[in-house]
Amino acid sequence: MFLYLLSSYWFREDNKIYITTYIGFKVFLQFILSLIILNVYIPFLLHKKKKVLFIFVVLITIYIIQILYSLVRVYYFETFYPEVYKYRPPYVLVERMTSFVAYVSNITWVVFPSIILIAIKHYQEQKDIIALKEQKKTTELNLLKHQLNPHFLFNTLNNLYALALKKSDKTPEVIAKLSEILDYILYQCKDNYVPLEKEIELLENYIGLEKVRYGNRVEVIFEKDLHDNLKIAPLILLTFVENAFKHGISQELQKGSIHISISAKEDLIVFKLSNTKPPTSISLEENDKKSIGMSNIIKQLDLLYPNAYDLKINESNSNYNLRLELHEKV
Repeated sequence: MFLYLLSSYWFREDNKIYITTYIGFKVFLQFILSLIILNVYIPFLLHKKKKVLFIFVVLITIYIIQILYSLVRVYYFETFYPEVYKYRPPYVLVERMTSFVAYVSNITWVVFPSIILIAIKHYQEQKDIIALKEQKKTTELNLLKHQLNPHFLFNTLNNLYALALKKSDKTPEVIAKLSEILDYILYQCKDNYVPLEKEIELLENYIGLEKVRYGNRVEVIFEKDLHDNLKIAPLILLTFVENAFKHGISQELQKGSIHISISAKEDLIVFKLSNTKPPTSISLEENDKKSIGMSNIIKQLDLLYPNAYDLKINESNSNYNLRLELHEKV
């Protein structure tokens, strides 16, 4: 501000000492006001929701700054540099100190640097807030993923344990598919978003693993209609499929069915799932409320797809239907 004003008036004023001193004094007053507002009034008044008091003390401080300027001008600059002011209108001190019009007209030059600094400070604070929110979001998301992975692993190990007890010949096949699934979960889905094809491959491995377990008790139809190579948050769809087996097929005494379809076009992924369930089974909505996997998935959707997803669940005595729409975020 000092350099800007000095360069503006340098060639319009012959007395270089005067103009340098005068502008230096005005900028010094602006500097003092900025320090007081930024370091005292904003943290102790504005941030504590005392807005009326903040405005009042700022206006009083501006008035004091203007009085100080008027006193120094009359008793210093006009005294030591009379040749500069001899052709200017008389500067009446009492009138300047009591005139509301003079007070309002001089507010701009006093507060202009403070407004700039406040805007810069606000911008920096907003950047810090956004960075903290992103850090909190990443931390929370990692915690959810770490909670979800053991949940899935324990369910799968329970299935493997049941086959081992039966000494089933299908146990090695299950171990091989579990190995592929764990490789993907542990090493390939650390990013927030992964290719949709990878998630489909994961689902196919999981479905294959469960079909080994249930055999002819389940019929799975998996339809894919992929027009674009989109990305999706990892493990989102797996939990829905897992719940279809856990809450639908595992309780089914007769043959159950699961119908899954995934479509990807432009920036939209549509996932549909429907499965049969025994009439005597516990409501899936009640189970989902207690399900670690389902509650985590909803939290992840809120974090990774804010205002960009639509989840609809319809349940009857014999069927469970789910539709999830995701708008690609990357």
